[in-house]
Amino acid sequence: MGELVNAVVGQSGGPTCAINATLAGVIKGCLDCGKIDTLYGMKNGIEGFEKEDFISLLPFFQRNPERQLDLLSATPAAALGSCRKKISQDCEIEEIYRILEKYSIRYFFYIGGNDSMDTVMKLSDYAKRNADKNLYDVKFIGIPKTIDNDLGVTDHTPGYGSAAKFVATTMQEICRDCAVYTKKAVTIVEIMGRDAGWLTASSVLAKFLTGAGPDLVYLPEKPFDEDAFIKDLNKKLSSDEKPYVVVAVSEGIKFADGTYVAEKRVKVNDDPFGHNVLTGAGKALENMVADRIGCKCRSIELNVLQRCASHVASKCDISESRRVGESAVRHALAGETGKMMCFRRVKNEEFYRVEIFAESVENVANIVKSIPKNFLSSDCLAVNDKCIDYMLPLINGEIDVIYEDGIPVHFEF
Repeated sequence: MGELVNAVVGQSGGPTCAINATLAGVIKGCLDCGKIDTLYGMKNGIEGFEKEDFISLLPFFQRNPERQLDLLSATPAAALGSCRKKISQDCEIEEIYRILEKYSIRYFFYIGGNDSMDTVMKLSDYAKRNADKNLYDVKFIGIPKTIDNDLGVTDHTPGYGSAAKFVATTMQEICRDCAVYTKKAVTIVEIMGRDAGWLTASSVLAKFLTGAGPDLVYLPEKPFDEDAFIKDLNKKLSSDEKPYVVVAVSEGIKFADGTYVAEKRVKVNDDPFGHNVLTGAGKALENMVADRIGCKCRSIELNVLQRCASHVASKCDISESRRVGESAVRHALAGETGKMMCFRRVKNEEFYRVEIFAESVENVANIVKSIPKNFLSSDCLAVNDKCIDYMLPLINGEIDVIYEDGIPVHFEF
């Protein structure tokens, strides 16, 4: 069997309701392989790692592992905690290597989005740059997650399907509610998405599948024009079709000069990676409607519900998230490093299916994948059937939620 070694896994960035399913996949991969003595969980990502704040994970799953792993998979947020920390200097990386060797850790798994892949890239790149120094040998593997679906190379990201399912479901419910009155009114629904409109695009699934969906859609992929927005609204409101208008808008929409629409309401701050922390685009549009049209208008910010509503998680998403975590362990044990696990959609098959492969993290980190033009309508204000076909399989299926006294049961370490 060979020498038993240790591994570590962490979660980073904004959580999703599928990130714990990926963690469950890593745990199962380590349990099944018979080569990992201790799997450490770093509390609060790389921040906790640097403080040597670890928890031994495998003992939690040695009795009735399948039930515990299923429960973990159905639990939202990041069970190990998260962080948004940028590694910037070699001295910090040297300290990370010291801790890896201290705990005999040979495999490092980091579950996260674009910024987390930046961490994986810097750690593996340090080993390349210092190949002549006989460094302690560690395999670094990134495992994707983000509801924004904006990571490159991979067909889609774990977490997106469940968030898209929530957005489409909620959008249908909002539209049903808006339809009960005869008074003219506008409802603006702000949806997450700083640089890419994938999640806002999923709101269109509600209209495609049920007929109850947004009347207007505004994505970051096209500059926002206030005059055109007011004109679009007036046209809808003057129609005899119905008295209400529902608008889906990405939090990251910008004017042509690059200014965020949200900045009309609040100051936009940066996170440690230099990304704008956005909120308020919906409220800014609500104020525009009040000033220029004057009809009843409300804005709804879906906010963190988009990433933690595990009661409507996609079975496809949770299943794939488990698979990609297990696959990461297999690739690491095979000697791969500096890679991110990716999905590839198998073409020319009657049914949806994906393959999992490893891609150099350098081709993924710090690159944003926007909605491609061939997925957009001719005016770039909505998405077309090609995008609908892309999204539909990702929201498919429902997980078995365990309830106790009417409330879902969640896993806690």
